[in-house]
Amino acid sequence: MTKWVNWAGDQKCAPARVATPRDPGEVAELLVQAAGEGRTVRVAGAGHSFTDTVLTDGVLLDLSRMNRVLELDARSGLVRVQAGASLHTISTAAHAAGLAFPNLGDIDVQTIAGATATGTHGTGATLQNLSAALHSIEIVRADGTVVEVNEDDDPEAWRAARVGLGALGVVTAVTLRMVPSFVLEGIERPEPVEDLLADLDTHVDGNQHFEFYMFGHSPLAMTKRNNRVDLPEQPRGALVDWCSDILLNNHLFDALCKLARNQPRTIPYIHKAAAYAGSYRRQVDRSYRVFASPRLVRFTEMEYALPREHSAEAIRAIKNLARRFDTPMPIEVRWVAPDDALLSPAGGRETCYIAVHQYQGMPWQAFFRACEAVFDSFDGRPHWGKRHFQTADTLRERYPHWDRFQQVRKRFDPEGRFANEYLNRVLGPVG
Repeated sequence: MTKWVNWAGDQKCAPARVATPRDPGEVAELLVQAAGEGRTVRVAGAGHSFTDTVLTDGVLLDLSRMNRVLELDARSGLVRVQAGASLHTISTAAHAAGLAFPNLGDIDVQTIAGATATGTHGTGATLQNLSAALHSIEIVRADGTVVEVNEDDDPEAWRAARVGLGALGVVTAVTLRMVPSFVLEGIERPEPVEDLLADLDTHVDGNQHFEFYMFGHSPLAMTKRNNRVDLPEQPRGALVDWCSDILLNNHLFDALCKLARNQPRTIPYIHKAAAYAGSYRRQVDRSYRVFASPRLVRFTEMEYALPREHSAEAIRAIKNLARRFDTPMPIEVRWVAPDDALLSPAGGRETCYIAVHQYQGMPWQAFFRACEAVFDSFDGRPHWGKRHFQTADTLRERYPHWDRFQQVRKRFDPEGRFANEYLNRVLGPVG
């Protein structure tokens, strides 16, 4: 029996068939065949979502063979890629043409289709999530027809498909609008959390990219500021990279998390040690190397998008709450600009994202439910790729354009070919 497992190892399914198409034509054939068999269809990217969004007992499409960069136009800034291309693959190819993503998150192994469909984001008060870079989107609809949606030809479908959760069809290619490549200076240093919160807007607005990690039992946060500089890139040596990114941030931290799992009473000491271990670090390199880092420690995650004006109050509430639960993992805080995708968690409002994590094998439900109650009190919207307990009934009122998305969904997939338990729970049945 064929099985599919996500990156975290906690979402699994046994599809009736896994197919690896090479082009939109093969995708269309598979959809027609699935319809004839009465099977539903889902699509797997890199598996970095923590929800059950991919799970199916029908047909699972693996787009790993559709992973090429098709066209790069340095003059217009437009880059055409297949849906299964990873953010890292796109970044390295784009850099060779003098182009770059305007922003990225802290990992870049996701596929472009998966990252945008779930509203993946980086940090930057004037920068939108990754899906805002989608100039046009090629989709194979449930009936096998291939359409290209953009702002001019079908603006409603374009705004729905940018954060589409795989509910509209199979995205097979996208055209991205990118920016000229740039060098970032990344500076990391520990600072007291309360000092940050006392003057939060200065930090958020005074840097192009600002974020921090904090722990429930430590007064310190590890801050990270990334800003463009007019300097040549200065890549770190391979040994320095390995010691910092792999040995310390992954292997050593993983060992501490294992200790915490076996002996929860050590968690306060681990928090304090981890926060104090963060020291000043400076990196000057091409943007995508500074944005992203390897993530080898396995965990599960919840992340919510809150109105920015509630940032400080919500951060304090989550930090205080985290002290009541056994988790060795940090809390991550970032900011993004509003956008107009119909189901974007940052849609229509300046946003603060707060993410909580739990190490693999440790209980997470009680902690995440308590955090979600706090997020709910601030009108939070869940990141579509992270764990949450919401349903269509609880989400509908949080999205002003909910019904508009549902109308596009019904137009593209009237019979629910792309539905599964997750979509039925968070969006409701088609129609």
